[in-house]
Formats: sequence, C-alpha cells, structure tokens
Amino acid sequence: MNRLLPHPMLSATLSLAWLLLAGSLSLNTLLMAAILAILIPLATQAYWPSRPQIRHPLRLISYAALVLWDVIIANIQVARIILFLPASRIQSAWISVPVDLPCPEALALLAGTITLTPGTLTAEFSADNKALLIHALHAPDPDATRNAIKSRYEARLQRIFR
Repeated sequence: MNRLLPHPMLSATLSLAWLLLAGSLSLNTLLMAAILAILIPLATQAYWPSRPQIRHPLRLISYAALVLWDVIIANIQVARIILFLPASRIQSAWISVPVDLPCPEALALLAGTITLTPGTLTAEFSADNKALLIHALHAPDPDATRNAIKSRYEARLQRIFR
C-alpha cells in the first residue's frame, strides 16, 4: 500500500480538495479524485524524502478551526483599520519571528497561516529556517504580535508535529 500511496495524508487531502472543487459525487468525479490521489504523490515522491510526523492529527483539525476563526476575526479588524483609522495612525511593522519547528512542513504551515490571516504576510524565511520575516499592517506593539504568533500558532504546531 505504501508503494501505491507513498503519502496517504497528501492523497486524502487531494481527494477531498478535488471533491470540494467539483461539488459533485458522481462516478467521474470520484474516479478523478482517486487518479489525482494516486498520481500526484507518486510523481512528487522524489521531492518528499521523508514524511512529516504528525503525532496528533486531531489537533491538526482543531488548529484548522482556530485558523479559520482567526481569519474571520482578522477580516473584521482589517476592515475597521482601513475604514476608520486615519492613515497617519496606522503603524505598519516588519517583525522577525524566531521559530523552532521540527520539520519544513510545519514551518510552511506556520508561514501559510500568517499569510492567510488578513493584515499579516510572511515575506521571507531566514537562510537557516530559524526565523520568519513578517509584515503586519497595524502592529503598535511588534513584540506582542511576535509573542501572539509564537504562542497561538507555533506552540500548537510543535505539539502537532513532534
């Protein structure tokens, strides 16, 4: 089974994504989902020398729910900043966030989470992957923003991937 599905989590995610995009459970859609779930992991297997060790998959689901909630709240906050805060009072900031994550997949998930959340953007990884450079639309206290990212997202990812 490992030979046919070298990355079962990727296969499951690809299948689910295809089914959601197609919006149908017809035989053709299910067949295409199966084909994608098999072929894409096989074709990209050489680029994944090892699988990420997800120790707590259920925590990954709760992490996704947390991120979804944060995206909703951040949308409201960004709208309030843009609509009601004078441009002269917006305090944009570049923030360096040191990270200690066990695998590149966890680091990519953290960077993606930050970028998905309105008002923040991951601009760059350090050469050693030990820090992220983040731009925040409005960060009156950059240290508080850094600490929030570390405690809210990085700490959870460490528990999921270790």
